[in-house]
Formats: sequence, structure tokens, C-alpha cells
Amino acid sequence: MAGPDVKHDTSSASNMDPKLEHLPRMSGGEPESADQLLESLGYKPELARTRSTLQVAFMSFVLASIPYGLATTLNYPLVGGGPVDIIWGWVLVSAIIICVAASLGEITSVYPTAGGVYYQAFMLAPARWRRVASWICGWLFVVGNITITLAVNFGTTLFFVACINVFESEPGVGVFEGTNYQVFLVFLAITFLCNAVSALGNRWLPWLDTAAIFWTFGGVIAIMVSVLAIAKNGRHDAQYVFTHFESSSGWPDGWSFMVGLLHAGYATSSTGMIISMCEEVQKPSIQVPKAMVATIFINSIAGLLFLIPLVFVLPDIQTLLSLPSAQPVPTIIKDAVGSSGGAFGLLIPLMVLAILCGIGCTTAASRCTWAFARDGAVPGSKWWMKVNRKLDVPLNAMMLSMVVQIVLALINFGSSAAFNAFSGVGVICLTASYATPIAISLLSGRKQVRTGSFYLGPIGVFCNVVAIAWSMLAMPLFCMPSVIPVTAATVNYAPAVFVAATVISALWYWAWGHKNYAGPPVQGEHVHST
Repeated sequence: MAGPDVKHDTSSASNMDPKLEHLPRMSGGEPESADQLLESLGYKPELARTRSTLQVAFMSFVLASIPYGLATTLNYPLVGGGPVDIIWGWVLVSAIIICVAASLGEITSVYPTAGGVYYQAFMLAPARWRRVASWICGWLFVVGNITITLAVNFGTTLFFVACINVFESEPGVGVFEGTNYQVFLVFLAITFLCNAVSALGNRWLPWLDTAAIFWTFGGVIAIMVSVLAIAKNGRHDAQYVFTHFESSSGWPDGWSFMVGLLHAGYATSSTGMIISMCEEVQKPSIQVPKAMVATIFINSIAGLLFLIPLVFVLPDIQTLLSLPSAQPVPTIIKDAVGSSGGAFGLLIPLMVLAILCGIGCTTAASRCTWAFARDGAVPGSKWWMKVNRKLDVPLNAMMLSMVVQIVLALINFGSSAAFNAFSGVGVICLTASYATPIAISLLSGRKQVRTGSFYLGPIGVFCNVVAIAWSMLAMPLFCMPSVIPVTAATVNYAPAVFVAATVISALWYWAWGHKNYAGPPVQGEHVHST
């Protein structure tokens, strides 16, 4: 769709120029001022830089919210392969995501802007194709951020319903019916709450993220100790926990295991979302890459501490798969402790963490939407690129993201498989958006990342190859239904949502973008707003 003609000439910017060489540096190689670096990349600083390295790492941790994220999607590995898929699927994907985070960290250390991967794709791509590369990557990143935030809040809704229903009006019947309209109303309440906290409490969010990590490990330890100590219906042996494979998907065993990886893939899909916070970080070229990689190690440990005890006390898998809520964790914990009240008490840390995760994702999604609008790629950019000076947040972009989420959530009235669609398309879009700058950097000989403060040398090449290979597997994998034969209740609508988003962005590029979108500003040039 894109030709070499560019309305605003960007070809003068060398494809190899990382925009850093002319900046004054301290002995450690970090530019004296993050705002200086941002201005050299073509942007006027508009957001306050209030986050430290630890606070960035904690926000990255909250974006993943591993115990919560793993709890809401546990149905996938239960269907795919049982204990082996739960434990080893998590270990495998965690190792892969370390490579993704390291690869993104190298590039982010050179181009630390809120635009994240789409800005990086523009700067790394050959001049002839940089506009279309950044357009495609930007829309993938924005759609991924918005839909993964939707998946988090919708998953929280379903999880809350299942937690409430550990209390029963009669055996096997929960106290909360959870009809479609009830689920939608709870979803609205959670979405409004997350947006209100993100908008009105921006200055306190770093402290909320800091508290979240202690809350998380406290809750995980409480669950771990309680279910293993009480284990009312007994415990499995280690052989069952680490070697038992039980596929219920209808797929061949190998592919069934792969489909179960959606569990870990969803939980780690937020890895690159923290890049959108670069313009609120004191030393983004150092802090953000370190935070991305370090968080994966923390998440991996938290995930194993959470999953292994649950598998030791796992009830009959087929019973869990028959649950109408498709949320097995509340049932697993209740079965282990033998008490509705005790189970609900242990679930409270996960419920709180779910809200914190929603707030973090809402914040990150608003920043990437704002950044893409700032470069004129979103219809009505003049409106969405505004920053509310009183709140110090891009409030209009946040409201746009919220409205899109609410509209998409209406899918639930037509199909109970809506959550699968939201989580699936979020993983697909984010995975593809992460892969784009990584692939361009690798194919161009990694010349630009060599000047960054997070350059990994030969290790970086290995990480790049692993990250791209994972992307090539994950994208088709997450388009597949989790069970066959497919029914209206089990069909995967993620490809449909993905195609719809792709068509809309392509039409907008054809109607407007190919003549007017110049991409991010280069060497002081700024694109015209729409």
C-alpha cells in the first residue's frame, strides 16, 4: 500500500542513526537528561518523570500479575495436557519470554519513547518502508494493548463470579447466577473503577505498584501453605505433578500441549507494554530494559510458587473442565481447604491483584493510544493527543480506550467464548508488534542496538532468533480453538476480531494514511496533526 513518496521527507534521517551520538553523556553512557533524549527523538516532553527503576519493575510485574493471570486462564492447560502443560508449559514460555524482553530491551535502550515498538519499527526500517512498518506495528500495538486490557477486566469479572460462587445455595449451585447482563454490569463497574483510579490517582500509582508486589507474594505464600497443609482430599505425588499428561482437547497430544500454552502466553503478553511508560521514567534507556528482563525472572518464580501447590491438590480434571464458569482455581482451593469461607479468604489476594492488574493495563493502554495519536495515526488525533495538565494523564486517549473495550465486551451477549477472543487477539497483536522491530533489527545486522546501553552482543542474536520463532508459532497457535470438534461455545473468535482490526487499519491507511501519515518525527521534524 505504501510507496516511497512521503508527504514529509523522512529519508534524510539515516536509517543507522540512533539519535544518541550528539547528546552529552555521563561516565556511565546515559544521556544527561531523559528529556533531552526525548527531544532528540522528535518529541516535546509532556508527562512528569516520577518513576524509579524499582517502580518501573513493579509496574511491569503488576501488568502481568502472574498469580491472577495464571488463575483466570488455567482452563487452557487443563484441557491441553493437565499437570505437564501447567508446570512445564509455564517454564518453557517463561524462558522464551526472557528472550523477547531482552530483545525489546536492547532496542528500547536506543529508542525510549511512549510510542514503543511502532516508533522503533519506524527508526529501524529502511526509509522506503518505514511509514508502513510503523503503521502496521502501531495498530497491532494499540489494538493489543486495548484488547489485553479488555481481557484482563473481563477475566476479572468471570473470576469474581466464580469466587463468589464458592458459596452455594445448594450443592453445586452458586449464590450468584452470573447471567450475561449481570456479567456485563460487573465488567462495567470494574472497567470504570480501573479508569477512575488510573486517571485520578496517577501520582500514587507507583506506590500502588510497589505495594502490589508484597501483596502478591504474601497472598501466594498464604495459598501455598494453606492448600498443602490442609489438603482435605489428599495430595498427588511428585510424579503426577511433574509428569502426568492428560489431553482433553481432541487435538493430537503434541498440538494439544501447544494449545495449552495460551495459559502462559496470555499471562506474559504484557511484557512490552511497559515501554509505553518510557516518558514517565527518570532514566528510560537503562531502567525500562532492566525492568522488563528482571520482571520475567520474578514472574517465573511467582508462577511456580502458585501453580505447583495447586497441581499437588488438583481435583479430577474432567470435573474442573465441566464447570460452567470455566474458572477452576476457586474450585481447586475450596476443594483443598474444605470451606467456602476459607477459600474465599484465600482468593481475596488474587481478587485485589486482578483490580491492580486492570489499573496497570489501563494506564499502559492509554499511553500507547496517546502516543500513536500524537503521531497522527488515529482518527481524530487532535482530540486524543491532548494531555490533561491537571491530572498529568492523556485522559481523552484513556476514555477512547475504555469506550472501545465496552463496545467489544458486547460480544459476550452473542457468545460465551468472548473471553477467548479478547485474550487471543490481545496475545496475537502484542506478539506480532513485539516481533516487528526485533525482526527488522536482526535483518539489518543489529547496527542500531550496538550503541545502546543494554547491548547484549551474541546473546542478543540468540534472543532475537528465539523471539521471532516464538512469534511465528504463537500467532497461528492462538487463532486455533482450544478443543475439537468446534461448537458455538468453543469457537475461537480471535481471528475474526484480529481481521476486523486489520481491515479497519488498512482502510484508514488507504483512505488517509498513505498520503498524510509521515510517521514519528525525525531530526526535529514533526508530523502534522489531523
